Amino acid sequence: MTVIALAISAPLAAPLHRPHLCLGAVARRAVVNLSIGCLVPAAVFYTLFAVAGVWFAILATLAWSYGTLAWRALTGRRTSALLVLTTAVLTGRTVVALATASPFVYFLQPIVSDGLLASVFLVSLVAGRPLAGRIAGDFYPVDEELAARSRIARLFRGLTMLWAVLWLAKSTIGLWLLLTVPLETYVPLKAGIALGINITSGVITLAAVAHVARRERLLAS
Repeated sequence: MTVIALAISAPLAAPLHRPHLCLGAVARRAVVNLSIGCLVPAAVFYTLFAVAGVWFAILATLAWSYGTLAWRALTGRRTSALLVLTTAVLTGRTVVALATASPFVYFLQPIVSDGLLASVFLVSLVAGRPLAGRIAGDFYPVDEELAARSRIARLFRGLTMLWAVLWLAKSTIGLWLLLTVPLETYVPLKAGIALGINITSGVITLAAVAHVARRERLLAS
């Protein structure tokens, strides 16, 4: 999921006051961001796919994402990087699918995107600027001093590697399924696998963050 490059190059926040980290608040923000950026669009798509067909589902899901972006901008709410990323990906997928008139191409694109995203995570790791450190700003103010701490730096490197491996696995499994099962079977099966991988990623991420935050005395008492 251009947008990724912006995320990598974006400067770290430099707050005057660093609040204590509340895992409950982080989890709530993560659920909200994931729901708005991923889960709701997926639910819209799979529901409409079942009742109205693939093309209506494709266009309605894209419209929902742009509508959400517009609503948050008009109401002054902060727009998460995940929502922008999801909308950009959906836009590219829809344009290519319409140009080729092929639903197969539409479903192939996220598989390619997952593989590319895994590569971006790995490249950011090799470049010494782990992408996890950039995404962390959506959930907690990370300034330069905090990011430079050894435990925090190791956390960002470890999470970046974890996400790279999981997204590569999702891409590989998705390609195998797309080539071996009917579309009617692929859609719900791929959704279940993606949800399982996302939940696994979230649980491991929160556990790692809790461990490091406790060692760094960032947790709220």
